[in-house]
Amino acid sequence: MAEGSPAPTEVAPPGVNINVPHSARIYDYWLGGKDNFAVDRAVGEAMIQAIPGMRYMAGENRKFVHRVARDLVTEEGISQFLDIGTGIPTRPNLHEIAQQHDPTARVVYVDNDPIVLVHARALMISHPSGRSEYIAADIRHPASILKDPALRDTLDLTKPVGLTLIAILMLLADADDPWGTVEELRDALPSGSCLAITHPTADFNPDAVSAAVAAATGAGMTLVARTKEAVQRFFGDWEMLEPGLSPVSAWRPDAPVDDPEAAYYWAGVARKP
Repeated sequence: MAEGSPAPTEVAPPGVNINVPHSARIYDYWLGGKDNFAVDRAVGEAMIQAIPGMRYMAGENRKFVHRVARDLVTEEGISQFLDIGTGIPTRPNLHEIAQQHDPTARVVYVDNDPIVLVHARALMISHPSGRSEYIAADIRHPASILKDPALRDTLDLTKPVGLTLIAILMLLADADDPWGTVEELRDALPSGSCLAITHPTADFNPDAVSAAVAAATGAGMTLVARTKEAVQRFFGDWEMLEPGLSPVSAWRPDAPVDDPEAAYYWAGVARKP
């Protein structure tokens, strides 16, 4: 670009406000994606300044999703998933991992960012024997998700479901009663269903996480880091699978982890009795 030339105008799909940061696009930036805008990159960089390992943490969340999808299919016999807070598709996606082990697996993805919808419909192609669908909805309205025709047409709620809430509950303030929201989702699922959660915490590095939260809230976002006890509440009375609520890198790792607390997230999976 020649000196003095104006910066290129960023173009977004209809319904996307490029002046307001969005968690899905910030996460995409951390993972090295290109579906983000200047406002997302600014917040993402400010959070990296607070926590230099932020990109590593985003990667550890993705690895957790892959391990959960594999284990719920192979060990729990679950062949259908509801993934809320999907984010911009990053291969391999949850349905691709699940369908590696069960080609008939079905997945419903849910997100509230229009740019996620554009990419989800283009890239989330299911195995011919299975199915993947996308719902544009907000976790703050669980009833609308559960009643959506696409969900009802794709998932059989009389059979166990894998509900995945990966790095999404942090976007709900305590005043929004995220525990009540998750309880409503849990109550709609049958016995044998499993709930997988990752959630940022200040338990491992309070100062750095506080600085990252300040960067996000200063940009108008809601971002809540919660203690282990607060995250444990999301599982209600469901039975925690081994190894229980753990640092995200330490939940059934595929290889030894030098420092499990280097990624400031709690992670766990629980089964409905």
